[in-house]
Amino acid sequence: MSDSDGKKTLGLRGAPRSGNVKQSFSHGRTKNVVVETKRKRVVVPKPGASKPGAGSGAPSGDPSRRPAGISDAEMARRLKAVQAAKAREAEETARRAAEEKARAEERERRRAEAEAKEREQREAEERAKQKAADEERQRKEAEESARRAAAEAASAKEAPKPEQRSAPAGRPAPAEAPRRDREQRPSRGKGRDDNRRSGKLTLNQALSGGEGGRQKSLAAMKRKQERARQKAMGGSVEREKVIRDVQVPETIVVSELANRMAERVGDVVKSLMNMGMMVTQNQSIDADTAELIIEEFGHKVVRVSDADVEDVIADVEDNEGDLQPRPPVITIMGHVDHGKTSLLDAIRDAKVVAGEAGGITQHIGAYQVKTDGGTTLTFLDTPGHAAFTSMRSRGAQVTDIVVLVVAADDAVMPQTIEAINHAKAAQVPMIVAINKVDKPEANPDKVRTDLLQHEVIVEKMSGEVQDVEVSAITGQGLDELLEAIALQAEILELKANPDRAAQGAVIEAQLDVGRGPVATVLVQKGTLRQGDIFVVGEQYGKVRALINDKGDRVKEAGPSVPVEVLGLNGTPEAGDVLNVTDTEAQAREIADYREQAAKDKRAAAGAATTLEQLMQKAKEDENVSELPILVKADVQGSAEAIVQAMEKIGNDEVRVRVLHSGVGAITETDIGLAEASGAPVMGFNVRANTSARNTANQKGVEIRYYSVIYDLVDDVKAAASGLLSAEIKENFIGYAEIKDVFKVSNVGKVAGCLVTEGVARRSAGVRLLRDNVVIHEGTLKTLKRFKDEVAEVQSGQECGMAFENYDDIRTGDVIEIFEREEVTRTLD
Repeated sequence: MSDSDGKKTLGLRGAPRSGNVKQSFSHGRTKNVVVETKRKRVVVPKPGASKPGAGSGAPSGDPSRRPAGISDAEMARRLKAVQAAKAREAEETARRAAEEKARAEERERRRAEAEAKEREQREAEERAKQKAADEERQRKEAEESARRAAAEAASAKEAPKPEQRSAPAGRPAPAEAPRRDREQRPSRGKGRDDNRRSGKLTLNQALSGGEGGRQKSLAAMKRKQERARQKAMGGSVEREKVIRDVQVPETIVVSELANRMAERVGDVVKSLMNMGMMVTQNQSIDADTAELIIEEFGHKVVRVSDADVEDVIADVEDNEGDLQPRPPVITIMGHVDHGKTSLLDAIRDAKVVAGEAGGITQHIGAYQVKTDGGTTLTFLDTPGHAAFTSMRSRGAQVTDIVVLVVAADDAVMPQTIEAINHAKAAQVPMIVAINKVDKPEANPDKVRTDLLQHEVIVEKMSGEVQDVEVSAITGQGLDELLEAIALQAEILELKANPDRAAQGAVIEAQLDVGRGPVATVLVQKGTLRQGDIFVVGEQYGKVRALINDKGDRVKEAGPSVPVEVLGLNGTPEAGDVLNVTDTEAQAREIADYREQAAKDKRAAAGAATTLEQLMQKAKEDENVSELPILVKADVQGSAEAIVQAMEKIGNDEVRVRVLHSGVGAITETDIGLAEASGAPVMGFNVRANTSARNTANQKGVEIRYYSVIYDLVDDVKAAASGLLSAEIKENFIGYAEIKDVFKVSNVGKVAGCLVTEGVARRSAGVRLLRDNVVIHEGTLKTLKRFKDEVAEVQSGQECGMAFENYDDIRTGDVIEIFEREEVTRTLD
């Protein structure tokens, strides 16, 4: 639609219902606003356009400059709409320009990467061709020298003997001519030249441009020249046999036996096959078979025990001159919720406690802190819950100084006493940190007094144990605590030898989804480097990466440095000792021996050796109800703590049996084991993968997730309590005396009774007493009041009673009425 001037119009929002409002455009710029009504058509100038009197200061909403019916608010709204449209158009233009620039930069980057990759590929191909050409040249030179040596030897042999010189000139001797012809003719047997196939063209030769892709090594060339030289000298010279002392354990792998004898693996396998044993190089043989093989090859046998494999990691005493100062290892111990982790956070300026479920520490962590004075300290944070006894013990065993944290608003608690005992057992010095002194109810003197009961006398009580009042919230006393630790470490004069094979203790171990088995190791002696081969407990591996407490990768870790070690073949137990070995074979042999020894020990511990023991064990199992469970945790220390807590639950009637405990996510194999045993799966800070969840839903296996050990222990204890038989409690509700006995047809004898005490109920149990002796116990067949059957009879009323399946009642007997109540029992 167009107006009277032939200009194109466009509809606007907010037009009055009585007509149409449209906006006119001329050469892409807005000029006028056209308002069409039912009665007339009015052209309104664009707001803000240059008109006579526009510069006189009259507002744009002047009624003389716009048609009637359009208010100031409407004009302002339309102006804002036009300005917003222009702003959006400008933003869109800028965004498109930025995207175009980013696409151009991306294309340029990809082109540069492609050119660099192509250039590297060309350089690699050139290097490969140059290497192949050099090897080919060396091979041809070696063959040429071998041919010259063979020709010289042949010419020396062909020199005429004295008796042959008398023959006529130009005529060979009769016996010499056939022999020379044979030597000149090429041989057809196996002894002919190795280049007999040089005339054939292979695919590898055609592609590489050489005579073959696989070239002989320089050692092979030297051996060939040596054989040619020996042949030219008149025969081969046998090398002298080296007799070796070969150590043979109870079982040994064939390849390892060949290595110890310095013989070829193929020769050893061939010898075994000649003996009728079809084995491969990766299979194991017993010591007797290995002894026969060793004697056949001419070596000496040295029989050793399986336990001798650990002699390679025997502890070596370090020289005093090799020892260097090392940072002290400080373990933070104390009762739960006394502020151990918060205190360590204040020292490290970190927020470790924010990541712990329930606000309590359930893992053992190792951190390094560098003080303002430049002193490096290694801290171990242990959990304070009662279930983590083994963790605290492990922390005390690897530490140099124990910092005992006690809350000033509390007192000495059970885990505080346990920490004191661990420190005394480990014979390490102790520093008491009285935390939470900033609270109004804090009483540090009470803590000092309570410690006296456990033979811990602090300096303020004229003792030798240092005590520092600290606050993890305000930071009070932190400098004094670090100063006390540095002073104690200086007195101890801690030293270690960093230039030796590393030895350390596993603080914690876990199974990471992306990284595999990961162990947190505190290096105690030597230096652990990337690439070292080690054995730890029943596992072994090669250090693939070392990660410090800040998450950074490091190349090595010296004494008193905590690191995460990647590269294990399995998850070790927390508390295992890590030792570096020379070869992977040694590490594997030690790990296999320890695994077999642990398996034998577990079997011996649970085995019954006699028939009486078997019968006794079966009888005990029959009388005891078991609650089987499956435990999966995030780290090895938590799994160990949960298993120990489960062993403490139960009594003579019921017990909890942990079918399997492990580290890592809940897998389909765990669900299969739980389904076969009818056990629930307890996941502590882990989750089931997709296949395991689907299998659990199909088979009806219950999976429970926990993040706080309190909840797990309480739920298992409640479930075990459900296996206890209910306690039957009797409540006496009344007595009745038999006044007379009646015989009633179809009923039998009925006792006419008077309820003397309490109430008589039809549903209750009864006992018949005669001369205060119980002669019958049972139930009532009927309870009547006059002729009516009633549910109960109150005290002082008469009634008729008949016993179920019993008629021997007499006048004067007393009936005792009682009710049984089942009381649910729970484990303490």
